[in-house]
Amino acid sequence: MRFYATMLFVLLPLGAQQAPKNLKVLTPQEYRPLMQTYVVALGVGSQGGCNFCHVQDRSSDENPKKDIARKMITMVKEINAKFPPEGAKVFVTCYTCHRGKTEPEIAPPAAGQPQP
Repeated sequence: MRFYATMLFVLLPLGAQQAPKNLKVLTPQEYRPLMQTYVVALGVGSQGGCNFCHVQDRSSDENPKKDIARKMITMVKEINAKFPPEGAKVFVTCYTCHRGKTEPEIAPPAAGQPQP
C-alpha cells in the first residue's frame, strides 16, 4: 500500500499539465494538437522541430519566427472565416502554401514538373 501511495505522490505531478503561457493567437485547447501539424507543414522535423520557432523556454518570444508564425496563424484563421459556414470544414492550412518547406512556394512548378 505504501508503494502505491508513494507512486501516486511521485507520478501525480507528471500527469498535471500546466496551462500554456503566453498564448496570443491559439487557445489552450488548440495549441497542443496543432504544434505537430505545424512541424509537418513546415518540414522542420529534421531542423529541430519545435525549436525552429521556439527557444528552450517555450513561452519566450525571443525567436522572431514565433511572431511570424502567430501572424500566419491569424491569416489562416481569417481566410477560413471568410468562407461560407460549412460545419467545421477547413479550406486553408499552413500546408496549403508551405508544402513541407519553411519558405512557401510563390510560383507553380514548371510545366511537366511533379506537383509537391
